[in-house]
Amino acid sequence: MPDRRMFLERRSYRRRRLMDAVRMWPLVGLALWMLPLLWPLSGDDSGAAMPMSSALRYLFGVWVVLILGALALWWRTGRGVQDEAAAVDPAGRRG
Repeated sequence: MPDRRMFLERRSYRRRRLMDAVRMWPLVGLALWMLPLLWPLSGDDSGAAMPMSSALRYLFGVWVVLILGALALWWRTGRGVQDEAAAVDPAGRRG
């Protein structure tokens, strides 16, 4: 049996998944901002168009959610780096 572990450490695995989330965040934002393009227009026969005020509230709401989400991801990744730096002693070895 090999002495090394078969799976990644939990801390490094979570940090990698967090960095994946950071990379995907702009694509999530783009998809949410493109969603109003699928809303009905006023040119159809039903006349049930989405009011511009609702569309603007949606866009600004998405904008705020993206900012808060980016802040949360930034905070989590920064905390992970600090935790990892604390685990390394001055000689460069993990403790």
